Amino acid sequence: MENIKDYQQYLRGYDYTGKTPVIIDFYATWCGPCKALAPMMERLAKEYEGRVKVLKVDVDKNQDLAMAARIMSIPTLFFITKDGDIQRTVGALPYPQLVQMAEKISHRNIL
Repeated sequence: MENIKDYQQYLRGYDYTGKTPVIIDFYATWCGPCKALAPMMERLAKEYEGRVKVLKVDVDKNQDLAMAARIMSIPTLFFITKDGDIQRTVGALPYPQLVQMAEKISHRNIL
């Protein structure tokens, strides 16, 4: 699992098409639900290594990205298919639902 610190450098030239599906976890270090979600996201990243890329974005350190993504509440998760289609969820999801979403984006191009 990666932490995005300098998002502009990371996103420059990034193209979702034909790449690995991505889950982005928008979080803050002070957020209780984010802390509860963190171990599940780490587990998901390990279980889906090579099939789904899991990224974490600290909204306090990456305010421009959070504003551009219209993050109003945390945790917010983006599930992004290889085609770049994004499904957004707000709030901590139970692990079985995270697995279900990872399966959808890793096996299909449509959510």
